[in-house]
Amino acid sequence: MSEHQPFSQSLRRATAASHERAHHSPYMDALLGGRLPLDDYATLVVQYWHIYSALEDGADRLADHPVVGGFAVDALRRRAAIAADLAFLRGADWADDVRPLPSTAAYVERIHETVDGWPGGWVAHHYTRYLGDIAGGQVVRVLLERTYGVTGDGARFYDFGALGPVPPFRAHYRGLLDAAAWDDVERARIADEACHAFELNIAMLDELAATVPPDHLAA
Repeated sequence: MSEHQPFSQSLRRATAASHERAHHSPYMDALLGGRLPLDDYATLVVQYWHIYSALEDGADRLADHPVVGGFAVDALRRRAAIAADLAFLRGADWADDVRPLPSTAAYVERIHETVDGWPGGWVAHHYTRYLGDIAGGQVVRVLLERTYGVTGDGARFYDFGALGPVPPFRAHYRGLLDAAAWDDVERARIADEACHAFELNIAMLDELAATVPPDHLAA
């Protein structure tokens, strides 16, 4: 990592290839192509329940941390939105069956490990999820409305209105990354962990794809 290049730029470049692979996984291609039944999308939301619970439990624990506490922004929290979406998608008793896929359980375990022993690693996972949600994730919000007629409950996960205008927030978040007191070695570790976070996400999407009839995956 060059000391003359803002860390936010280095991090974006380091994760670009992994991000692209996740975006074009067979599951995401099928979802964005409108080829999946809504209940298959709901299975993805179940996985999000576990991932964001782990991230936000971490935010609670790290909120007072002198370096990473600033990333624990309350307006980013998704857990309540996911609960509302699952109540719409799966019914009032949705919480009775929210078992994670094995790949999701591994993803969650890695987040817990960073919370317990490496706050910079937690930021790597935080970055890959939330910045993606407020940007590219909005494509899924539009898809839910246009293809499935879902707005409000069922699509609240993608509503970041509490943040205010998104561009200033993204600039603020990048500023936090650039200002954090990490040396080049730690920045490289965080970038590697962000790539690993994408790989964990890809593994989850691949496992989800294996639950979908093959004709739904074919373009």
